[in-house]
Amino acid sequence: MSPSMSLRLPAPPADGAAVRETSRGRDVRLRAVVDANFDFIGRSLRNLGVVDADVDDALQQVFLVVARRLDEVKEGAERAFLFQVAIRIASRMRRGRARRREIGEEVLVDHADASAGPEAIADRRRAHALLDELLEELELELRTVFVLYEIEELSTAKIAALIDVPIGTVASRLRRAREAFAAKAERLRLSRARKEGGR
Repeated sequence: MSPSMSLRLPAPPADGAAVRETSRGRDVRLRAVVDANFDFIGRSLRNLGVVDADVDDALQQVFLVVARRLDEVKEGAERAFLFQVAIRIASRMRRGRARRREIGEEVLVDHADASAGPEAIADRRRAHALLDELLEELELELRTVFVLYEIEELSTAKIAALIDVPIGTVASRLRRAREAFAAKAERLRLSRARKEGGR
């Protein structure tokens, strides 16, 4: 900036009341964003490959980002913003975990149904582990669309808005994800059948 140009800053408020009111409104908005999206983002992180042991940390990271950048987020676009942040954090955490090669510290079922017996709980744990194994094989962009459509049951239009891509791209990724998921499931089924047949 040249010395002849002057930087104009807004005049400070006459008193701190306006600042307090703006801060209070921001806090209310942030609380509403957290309340409306906490469960969805937690499930999304989990389904995007963040292991159970890391989900709380990932959630905290996502909401810290939105707390810092809330003023930049257009009203009504908070969920899309949160999901984009969740995708980046999930990707980073998966890469970090892959480098550390930590195994065996996950808890597969956080909230067991009190009415379910041990067999049902064990079956759920096995199903959860199998789903994780199948999803792990998908590229992140395919996994994202697959999880949002098949698990979160969002429409292709909502997914397109959430991840900011055209609907046709969502449909293409969903088709490719389904094909990859089905192929992996079939390979896994055949592998297990061979193991059981060999006993």
